[in-house]
Amino acid sequence: MVSKTREKLLDVARQLFAHKGVENTTISDIATASDKGRRTIYTYFRNKREIYNAVIERESEILVAKVKDIANSSLEPVEKLRQYLNARFDIVEDAVRNGFTTNSLKAILSLDFNRVEKIRRLASSKEAELFAHVINEGVNKGVFDAAQAQCVLTADSVMFQGVDYSFLRNNFEELNLTKEKMRNDIINFFVNAVVKKQTIFQLK
Repeated sequence: MVSKTREKLLDVARQLFAHKGVENTTISDIATASDKGRRTIYTYFRNKREIYNAVIERESEILVAKVKDIANSSLEPVEKLRQYLNARFDIVEDAVRNGFTTNSLKAILSLDFNRVEKIRRLASSKEAELFAHVINEGVNKGVFDAAQAQCVLTADSVMFQGVDYSFLRNNFEELNLTKEKMRNDIINFFVNAVVKKQTIFQLK
């Protein structure tokens, strides 16, 4: 069970980081604002860097919460894959719109590219693990082709880098595409690539 005290410390730290900046926030500031002693803080964190990393970790969890819920759902493999990929596109659109941060982190990260990249990479790593879970579950249930599954896992990271780039540049007209067409084509590509052929015929 996650400690309520630890969560409170992280909430307070996040607010202080946003208001004062990470560099200008001290352990004493966090202790005072949370009505906890410095000794209590050091029970959970060795230093301010650990607190900052924990804030980043938790915010990355928020970014992938939607796909995590789908990955852990009881949906059948094909529907789960479709919903998962749709949610993945939603994350890309929201991330680009918000500068690859959640609203609560905008003030913390500001225009610091390195910090923005840190949370983005962490969220991407978590998302890749969840996607592998969805694909492997389909394989274990006999719906997805095992050999194709490995190809899809490799293609996922590469393809979504291109998706990120297109949303960042908003170059859909150059590609003679709409956002909706790109989304639908890529989702259909993944589903048709990984689902066993006899299953596709059954779905039709």
